[in-house]
Amino acid sequence: MLLQFNNLTIRNATGEDADLLSSWWNDGKIMAHEGFPNGTGETAGEIAENLKKDTDENRRLIIELDKKPIGEMNYSRKNEDTVEIGIKICDFLEHNKEYGKILLSMLIFSLFKDMGYKKIILDTNANNKKAQHVYEELGFTKLRVRENSWKNQLGELQSTIDYEMYQKDFVNFAK
Repeated sequence: MLLQFNNLTIRNATGEDADLLSSWWNDGKIMAHEGFPNGTGETAGEIAENLKKDTDENRRLIIELDKKPIGEMNYSRKNEDTVEIGIKICDFLEHNKEYGKILLSMLIFSLFKDMGYKKIILDTNANNKKAQHVYEELGFTKLRVRENSWKNQLGELQSTIDYEMYQKDFVNFAK
């Protein structure tokens, strides 16, 4: 996948990105919302091996701003009509600049138009209010809150919010 809009690019992650992904995934500040306030502990070698298994149905993506990596996205086919997505802006200097809405719009548009999915799903930590606001602006519908549904690596109970979107509800911020 290669998507571009103005100075933003979404591209497939490759083995060459493994060191960068490892540094992000092992940074507890970046990974806290994912349940890993101490980082994941994955090595660059392990990540590079896992990236070799990516397919057009399950793919890790790198987000670039002016050709500089600032975060990651992913998508995973759940069935013929449904795909699950995720996003993480890992460079804190690039937070609160509206990039998330644009990047998600780029990916969502491609998943609906180019790949033919009918429904996009995602979930987010109930504490991540900024993400919830962005998802709802894009047209996602909140399905449910799963209270205390999992524990982070510190053993703290966390709640999750599930969202879904159909093409008719999509608000595109990348046009």
